[in-house]
Amino acid sequence: MGWFTKDIETMDDLFVHTLQDIYYAENQIRKSLPDMIDKATSPELKSGFEQHLRQTEGHIERLKQVFKQHGAEEKGVTCPAIDGILSEASDVAGDVADKQVLDAALIAAAQAVEHYEITRYGTLVAWAKQLGREDCAALLKQNLDEEAETDAKLTKLATSVINRKAA
Repeated sequence: MGWFTKDIETMDDLFVHTLQDIYYAENQIRKSLPDMIDKATSPELKSGFEQHLRQTEGHIERLKQVFKQHGAEEKGVTCPAIDGILSEASDVAGDVADKQVLDAALIAAAQAVEHYEITRYGTLVAWAKQLGREDCAALLKQNLDEEAETDAKLTKLATSVINRKAA
């Protein structure tokens, strides 16, 4: 299903499609995080990525609940945006020899992922409310809040320690 195909005719169709998009994205992120954990050299960054892996697993579980509550099929649709962000992160991390600079690159890559997730969850929360699905909105808002919290932690880690060491 493409963005501008006849398969998306209603706000509900758009909501479900975007839900499938973030479900795919979260599963791809779950697959990518172990590699980021292995590459990180800062103990704080490693720990942060490990915590986010556990959160990502929780995000996927909440998304499954939203699918069920909404009566939609639990499946993902390929998301070229997250595939591109993760591919770029892998490419950049593979090109950095200096471990301090690598940690800074990993944070930048992780924040690109977080910002994508924040936009998707923010949209889904708004649409769920518009569709009268406060139950779905509440679960999606939990994911949104955790993504924003992770982004803030990454910013703090980058600006207080990692970027200074990389410079």
